[in-house]
Amino acid sequence: MRHVQITPSILNADFGRLADEVARIPGADWVHVDVMDNHFVPNLTFGPTMVEALARATDVPLDAHLMIEDADTNALAYVDAGCGSVTFHVEACKAPVRLAREIRKAGARASMALKPATPVEPYEDLLPELDMLLIMTVEPGFGGQRFLDLCLPKIRRARELMDKHGVETWLQVDGGVSLETIERCAEAGADVFVAGSAVYSADDPDKMIAALRDRAAAATGG
Repeated sequence: MRHVQITPSILNADFGRLADEVARIPGADWVHVDVMDNHFVPNLTFGPTMVEALARATDVPLDAHLMIEDADTNALAYVDAGCGSVTFHVEACKAPVRLAREIRKAGARASMALKPATPVEPYEDLLPELDMLLIMTVEPGFGGQRFLDLCLPKIRRARELMDKHGVETWLQVDGGVSLETIERCAEAGADVFVAGSAVYSADDPDKMIAALRDRAAAATGG
């Protein structure tokens, strides 16, 4: 049985009052922080200083998603800033095994992300080095995009590879996750769900987290 986790993205929150916005989601398992550098993706968001301030403002652990170039040299700054999980994109990383080991050694969970067009099969042997694999279900860069159903087969293949190797790596999905799409993701094998627009556009974000969790759990038995 897989354990369902909901990690709301603050990309759709009010950046001017982030501490208050995070306080609205006490039921979250993690707070998903989208770090963008306007190079790897066409948007600019947070840096380590802002993440460090956010870490001081909440007891919910931070899950940093680094959509940045040169992840090899920049990822550890987010561990130092207080993140409990750090995700690097394999497309922006020269030495993913080394980086995953460095993140783990520094005391955080190591996660690797794949853009929609990046296949999972070439990275099968890396799975034991990872605490989490993130399958992007939209092109990274902006919140509020429509979920890409073409990513569902890749989620299934990733889960099959994890089961084949007997690893306890979490399988996260990010992009267009909502009450309408979360069941499909869960049935395909995901167990950690990033939801931004769905949570922060709701009248009661924490109630939406509970609804998403229930729907995913019903689909996974988790």
